[in-house]
Amino acid sequence: MSEIYKKIYEAVRQIPRGRVATYGQIAAMAGNRGWARVVGNALHVNPDPESVPCYRVVNHKGEVSSAFAFGGGNRQYDLLKADGIEFDKQGRVILEKYRM
Repeated sequence: MSEIYKKIYEAVRQIPRGRVATYGQIAAMAGNRGWARVVGNALHVNPDPESVPCYRVVNHKGEVSSAFAFGGGNRQYDLLKADGIEFDKQGRVILEKYRM
């Protein structure tokens, strides 16, 4: 595993239950704001989704990923709801309330 991916996974581990972060936030936490797409790639191949809660990462609009690697967008939505996250009428996370 690359050092960049390790930094990304460590950043994702810092997202508490009941909160989300955007790909850009995780990229910045991992050391480079320009790594948002790299964050997506890393999360897609997450080797340990039990300890690296990649479902808590959403895009800058608060949207879940239709390509969520661990069951699709509906599964990510369900996991976030189970964490107590609320969504607006468009199905987006209310970032003003839940972004860490």
